[in-house]
Amino acid sequence: MKIPLLICITILLAFTNCQAKVKPNLEIAKENSSENYIELSAEFLESIINDKPSKEIQNKLETVSIKTLSNQLTTDIKKKVFWINIYNAYIQLLLNEHPELYEDRGEFFKKNRITIAGEALSFDKIEHGIIRSSKIKLSLGLLRNPFVGKYERTFRTKNTDPRIHFALNCGAKSCPLVAVYRVENFDSKIDAVAADFLIKTTSFNQEKNTVAATSLFSWFRGDFGGKQGIIQFLQQYDQIPTSSTPDLNFTTYDWTLSLNNYYNE
Repeated sequence: MKIPLLICITILLAFTNCQAKVKPNLEIAKENSSENYIELSAEFLESIINDKPSKEIQNKLETVSIKTLSNQLTTDIKKKVFWINIYNAYIQLLLNEHPELYEDRGEFFKKNRITIAGEALSFDKIEHGIIRSSKIKLSLGLLRNPFVGKYERTFRTKNTDPRIHFALNCGAKSCPLVAVYRVENFDSKIDAVAADFLIKTTSFNQEKNTVAATSLFSWFRGDFGGKQGIIQFLQQYDQIPTSSTPDLNFTTYDWTLSLNNYYNE
């Protein structure tokens, strides 16, 4: 029996449409089964801390697609975990290999030195553009850059978490210790690292009602909510009494290169 031409065409079109519908599902399945890049960022930093080879991990981070990475970095915590680990790992890696780069710190931080998901990035871009949600570097945390590209808009946090200033290590002696962050323990870990740093860098004089604190508070005062926000932050971490509103002084930051300073849990 001969099948009419119209029926043949209809069957062919239906089969073609079915294939077209199946293909995206296969692609989604492939995305869902891809590597956990948030965990990979932690493994990358751990490999640096333990002086193990990391080139294979770097290659994976460089070549992952923006779609795959953005599908995993779906919350602010996930973004902070990933990018803090990446920042700290590459600081240690690059400066251990080429300490002379630190002689011109401004150039070191603003020049593109890292590739993530096919995009060349600077440490400034990661810190101020992505982790600090497009804050302008020299604006004391008061201004946000409205003119940013799609990559930064895709990966930046929605809100600026002031605790990140006690998680990022830029290689200087006065920097906080380097810790490995994971999603499941991010808040408890960053609180512990921040508390450790503030204990070492804060000095409260009850008689004079003054407190000397890290310059990080001054440079990024907008992230903390200004003077009152800094006072509340220090109270929260038990560095000054909750009943006190002392005068704020900021200590001199020691920019001497100092690497391999890791947080011991």
